[in-house]
Amino acid sequence: MKLLESFLLVSFFAAFFAACSASGGEETFAPKFPDENEGTAKSSGSNGSSGSADPESSSGAVEDSTLAWVTIPATAIIRGTATYSISSFEITTTEVTRGLYTKVMGDIPQQANEGADFPVEYVNWYQAVLFCNAYSKLLGRDTAYVYTSVGDESYLKDLSIDYSAKGAVRLPTESEWEVAARGGTASTYYWGTEEAKNYAYYGQSKGPVAVAQYLSNEYGLYDMAGNVAEWVNDWYGSYENKDIADPTGAETGTTRVVRGGGFQEAIKDCAPSKRDNKAPLYKSHTLGFRIARSVK
Repeated sequence: MKLLESFLLVSFFAAFFAACSASGGEETFAPKFPDENEGTAKSSGSNGSSGSADPESSSGAVEDSTLAWVTIPATAIIRGTATYSISSFEITTTEVTRGLYTKVMGDIPQQANEGADFPVEYVNWYQAVLFCNAYSKLLGRDTAYVYTSVGDESYLKDLSIDYSAKGAVRLPTESEWEVAARGGTASTYYWGTEEAKNYAYYGQSKGPVAVAQYLSNEYGLYDMAGNVAEWVNDWYGSYENKDIADPTGAETGTTRVVRGGGFQEAIKDCAPSKRDNKAPLYKSHTLGFRIARSVK
């Protein structure tokens, strides 16, 4: 029965995306189904947590009850006539919380209100990067970001990113983030035609809420729309119109990509395909981040 269901699902998506391509080359999402032993976490539990806690955290390095990782299967995004192939990677089920940020960094920028389980906010892109390196070190892993010095506002001179550092904590790429946010769906929003208010905190003015208060997507990821918008690794630039494996964005730029939409945004600006961009030194109470790591 499972083989028949898998065959029917694959046939459905093959027909769906063939139809989309024939209708004018709009951006589509083409999930590839994982092998039987390459499962993904689904939402579970009554406390809003899902996935499995980092096994190295339990050794005493850093523990945080809200932090769990999910493995995202290899997937592809179709942008016009180009295929962006994304290798399997891991990403956290929630945005980095104030509690975890404080544990790792020892200090925290001023926040809109108190609450250790709220997403950290008012961090610029470089501060998010420094958190990633610090967390990697606490877990006994190599770091993904290399630089020569730290300047004002945590500006990092001569920065480069090592995507080959397996297990190193980093920001997700823009394409990884979109794959994760969609949760294997092909619809405009990962909740399909269900009510957005059950899945996202948006159109508000009072600041973010605690993480994982709304329903997750099918990968078990929370707040991929609304709450705080999220920094990703890429420089902002035009999408390349060619087939690419594991794209990392423009080589240079003046702004970094922001995804997900913050709590003040309209729901249309929280869709997985929507892009925003900010200068890497920009800070806002509507902007935070979540973390990822390579597994290959």
